Amino acid sequence: MLRHVISTARHPRRRVRAGVLVAAFGLLASTSGCGLLGSSDDAEGGGGDVEKAAIKVSIMPTTDLAPFHLAMKNGYFTEEGLDVQAVNAPSGQASLAKLIGGEVDIAYSSYTPFFVAHSKKAADIKFVADASSAGPRTTMVAAMPNSSVKGVKDLAGKRIAVTATNTISDVLVKSAMRANGVDFSDVDWISTPFPEMAGALERGDVDAAFLTEPFITLAAKSVGAVPVVDTATGPTEDLPTAGYGSLAKFADGNPKTVGAFQRAMQKATDEAAADRSKVEPLLVEHGKIDEDTAALTSLLTFQSELNAQRLQRVPDLLLEFGVIEQEMDAATMIAKPSTA
Repeated sequence: MLRHVISTARHPRRRVRAGVLVAAFGLLASTSGCGLLGSSDDAEGGGGDVEKAAIKVSIMPTTDLAPFHLAMKNGYFTEEGLDVQAVNAPSGQASLAKLIGGEVDIAYSSYTPFFVAHSKKAADIKFVADASSAGPRTTMVAAMPNSSVKGVKDLAGKRIAVTATNTISDVLVKSAMRANGVDFSDVDWISTPFPEMAGALERGDVDAAFLTEPFITLAAKSVGAVPVVDTATGPTEDLPTAGYGSLAKFADGNPKTVGAFQRAMQKATDEAAADRSKVEPLLVEHGKIDEDTAALTSLLTFQSELNAQRLQRVPDLLLEFGVIEQEMDAATMIAKPSTA
């Protein structure tokens, strides 16, 4: 399942509403006043020795949630003494709002809402596990076969569908454009939910659309959309896209619980990365796609262990494109689990 950006509010042509960023701030404002590990017998801190056994985790129907569903299905959380309840959220912002509002203990989201909330002091965020990074052909700009957009150099001045501005969507597109010397100042960013982008392309409402899997494959099957730009290349190759976060109060007060969650997720992530056949049925069951689409879908690179150096690329990119206003140290936002 998750770039660079310049504020679109200053450009008169852009029709995108404040989109995800404004929605995020609104939600945040209203809620603050989205090697294989051994068995549980071998893992330190397992066997139910946690501060809080029953935890709630907000999730979304994205492909990089496959390791989480695998951990649930195979009982890896239970082995670590956790009773995990999944709570569905429609977006990363909504997932974060559930976290800030106290509805869940851990939230899955793309990294952008987490860093924005932390930078605006709307929430003190701690990351408890990584989820994914951008793999080849998993974050693409697509167009119709008869479109004038055939490659990255054709994107200047075009109408491009993104989920919202100042998010990972337009940041990735802008990064790809700038890396190829293409001016993005006159792009007309059109706010469009992923499920509606194929229709917008077919009708000609937009010239191109930023898509992630499985929507890349679905758009190709439903309207014949053709991927024209891979945004997970150059400066954004293998960029961390999404992860799991909690409030600092929870992470600091429940280090054994955090450690148990991390071990279960690492075990499932290793298993999912090693055997795609275990992933595809989960995409069908939880991603609500058919078996053929699941087989064709390019998977994000599953991650679990948080690496401060890798994660730092995200806030650096957000700062570069004006999504956040100050430098952030990702290392200070990584939870310190207990191994005792």
